Amino acid sequence: MTDNIQVNGELAKELQKKLASEGVEYCYATYVDVHGVSKTKCVPVSHLAHMMGGSELFTVGALEGMGLVGPHFDECAAVPDLASATILPWDKRYCWFASDMHFHGQPYANCSRVILKRASEKAAAKKLIFNLGIEPEFYVLRREGDTLAPLQGETFHGPTPAYDLNQISLAGPFLEELTRYVEGLGWGLYSFDQEGGHGQFEIDFGYTDALTTADRLTFFRFMVKSIARKHGAVASFMPKPFSNDFRSGAHHNMSLMDMDTRENLFDASVRPVGELARSYGLDATDETLHFAAGLLEHAQALCAFTCPSYNSYKGLIAQGDMPDMSWAPVLQAYGRNNRSAMLRLPMNRPCIENRAPDMSANFYLSAALSLYAGLDGLERKADPGQPLNDNLYLARDVRSRGRNMRRLPRTLLEASDALEESDFARSVFGEEFVDIFVAQKRKEWDAQFYMVTKSERDRFLTFV
Repeated sequence: MTDNIQVNGELAKELQKKLASEGVEYCYATYVDVHGVSKTKCVPVSHLAHMMGGSELFTVGALEGMGLVGPHFDECAAVPDLASATILPWDKRYCWFASDMHFHGQPYANCSRVILKRASEKAAAKKLIFNLGIEPEFYVLRREGDTLAPLQGETFHGPTPAYDLNQISLAGPFLEELTRYVEGLGWGLYSFDQEGGHGQFEIDFGYTDALTTADRLTFFRFMVKSIARKHGAVASFMPKPFSNDFRSGAHHNMSLMDMDTRENLFDASVRPVGELARSYGLDATDETLHFAAGLLEHAQALCAFTCPSYNSYKGLIAQGDMPDMSWAPVLQAYGRNNRSAMLRLPMNRPCIENRAPDMSANFYLSAALSLYAGLDGLERKADPGQPLNDNLYLARDVRSRGRNMRRLPRTLLEASDALEESDFARSVFGEEFVDIFVAQKRKEWDAQFYMVTKSERDRFLTFV
């Protein structure tokens, strides 16, 4: 076992015995790289107790965005979190674990899950729990030769298939299996639907603490891909797979809970409506507005984590090549139940909804900086300025009406520049990690931006 890694041997052996009795044969110790892509080693269940002690080593320098680059560095150990144990509903021979990376026996500072745990510890020191609910959207497509078609296999005629009964019915076999598993995992499934895109779906389940939610969304992507494959389809979490169709968002619904009273600090039905909130005509607590102010003030850098791919910014637009508005935010602003603003204060739940994140996010990182930013606003009692409650796609001269008003980054390059220049992000994530992340995103930007496409050549070859 790796030096200094503490593990409850008896507890590990008990879990090993329990899993074996339930038919589990193999265990995955998984972690994510800087992009949120899962990595793992697989061990027989008889080796679980050793795996808990850090027996499985990874040369993370061979991976993108993990640091320790070079053959001379020692390996990192993946240390599974016992509480995250999840038997694969579609193949009960395997058990999945979320893991923290350790280096020389200590939590590795550049591990995404370790970063979120550090942020959660800061909240815990203030007797607060950061709760998070994420609304995952994704496409499920069938390959037809060189093209991709919606899972349903039947063309929808109309402006958008959103909420269409026939379309969701045609996707029944896939959705029934997926939602049965989500419900069986005890995640609190409460809704699923055909979304606005052709072959796009949304599955909604309950919120919980941010670490558990990030673990679940990481597992969810693995599960959706696995089930889609069984049905002869491809699941995609690409933010904007088609220029003329809707992006796949991952709205972050955030709240803070008092550890002692178990009250939601953002719930004006059980806590006083704040003076600041009243001055803006809002039925909200001042804690809600202070937290929102922190998110707005650090929004430019935060976008590097909530919208982390080159393709993300093809979806973070007002309309583009779509027949109507995109429903994605383009302005750094907040409003009461306003879906055209970055931050929405929903009418039906006491939380702050960030509508900018998409499904390509590393949810450990997006949650961590969201929490740090919100706590910063709370500590300083920051003022988010006047809420903007009209349609921001149509409004004119909105920049003068909001204290934190600004256009959200238009490209991955803008977002990564904002992150690089953010002293705040460097102070909470560490200089090394920010440099690692920015370098990866600049690399991604360069690879895509300098590529000359066929459509570009066709348009400009003889233009002048």
